[in-house]
Amino acid sequence: MESGTPVARSRLILHLDMDAFFAAIELLRRPELAGKPVVIGGHGDPRERGVVSTASYEARDYGILSGMPLRAALRLCPRAVFLPVDFHEYLRVSAIVKGILRRVSPVMEDAGIDECYLDAGGLGLPPAELAARIKRSVREATGLSCSIGIGPNKLLAKLASDLDKPDGLTVLGAGDLERRIWPLPVRKLPGVGPKTELRLHRMGVRTIGELAVQPAQLLEVAFGRAHGRWLHEAANGVDERPLTTRWQPKSMGHELTFQHDVADPKLLASTLAQLVRAVAAHLRRDGYRARSVTVKLRYADFETHTRDKTLGVPSSDPQVLEPAALECLARFAMDKEVRLVGVRVGALQRAPRKRALRKARPRRPARRRP
Repeated sequence: MESGTPVARSRLILHLDMDAFFAAIELLRRPELAGKPVVIGGHGDPRERGVVSTASYEARDYGILSGMPLRAALRLCPRAVFLPVDFHEYLRVSAIVKGILRRVSPVMEDAGIDECYLDAGGLGLPPAELAARIKRSVREATGLSCSIGIGPNKLLAKLASDLDKPDGLTVLGAGDLERRIWPLPVRKLPGVGPKTELRLHRMGVRTIGELAVQPAQLLEVAFGRAHGRWLHEAANGVDERPLTTRWQPKSMGHELTFQHDVADPKLLASTLAQLVRAVAAHLRRDGYRARSVTVKLRYADFETHTRDKTLGVPSSDPQVLEPAALECLARFAMDKEVRLVGVRVGALQRAPRKRALRKARPRRPARRRP
C-alpha cells in the first residue's frame, strides 16, 4: 500500500497519557479494590443519574466506557464498585505530573487533566531513555503508571501512547506508519467520531491505511474541505500543528442533570440562574468576558435542543448574563419534562486589566514671598 502524501518533516514530540487516571488514584487510596471492576462517576451511586468518568481496565472488559450512564454500567457489571468523582485530588496529582514534565522541557502543551505533549527534541537523550526516565519519575512521585508515545508529530505521538497501554512506551518513526498505524481502525484517528466512521464504512473504508489511499479531493467533497483534508493528511501521518503552550478557552459552561425529571418552569429558571452565576464567577476568576450565551435543555426522552443569544458587549457580569440566559430559556417549548439544563458562554475575550489608581498627592500650599 502506498500513501499519497509523505510524512511531515521530523520533529520529536512526546505524548504522556495517565493510565485509567481517576480509577488508578482511587485504587491507591483503596488497595483492597485492586483487580476488581471499579467505576468512577457522579456521586458514586449507580441508581442516580450520572455518567462514567473513567473505569478500571477490569471494568472496561465488561464494555463499560467513559460517558456511559451509570445505570447502564451497573447493568453491564452488577458487581462493579462505584465511587464518586474527587476532582480536587485528581487535579492535585495532575499538577505533580505536569510539574515533572515542565522540569524536563519548558515547551509543554497541557492537553487535559491526564495528558500532555512535550517537545522532546534537543534534550540530549535517546527517545526511549527519555520516556523511561519520565515514567520512573511519575511513578516515584505519584505511585501511578503512565503510557508514553514519541513520534515525529503530535498525531503520531498520541497514537503511539495508545498502542501498548497500560504502562506502555512506544517510539514511532516515519517508517512505522504502514506497519503500526495503517492496520488500526479509522475510529482511532482524532476527528473520527461515530458519524464519520459510519460514512467511511459506507465508502468501504475501515482502516487508517484504507483511508490513506483515498484521494484528497474525494474526501473533501464527502466531508467538507477542512475535515476532508485533515482526514487525508492524518491517515498519512501528516500533522504540522505546533505545541500550544498558552491555551485560551473558546467557551465555558456548566450543566446539571436532575435526579428526577422537572416540569416546573420556576425550578428550571432558578437552576439555570445558579449555573449562570457559577459560570460568571469562573469568567471573572480567569479574566475573560463572553459575547454569546447558549442554553441547553435535554428532555426526558433524551431529545436535546439549544437556544443562544449574542450580547451587544462582551461581559462577565451575572446581571448581564443571567437575563440573556433566561431569555433563551423562554424560547423553549415546555411541553415535556426536562432531564438536564445547561448554560455555555462563548466567543471569549480577555478582559482588559484594570489600571491601578494612583493616590493623588495633596498639594502643598504656595509659599508667600515676604
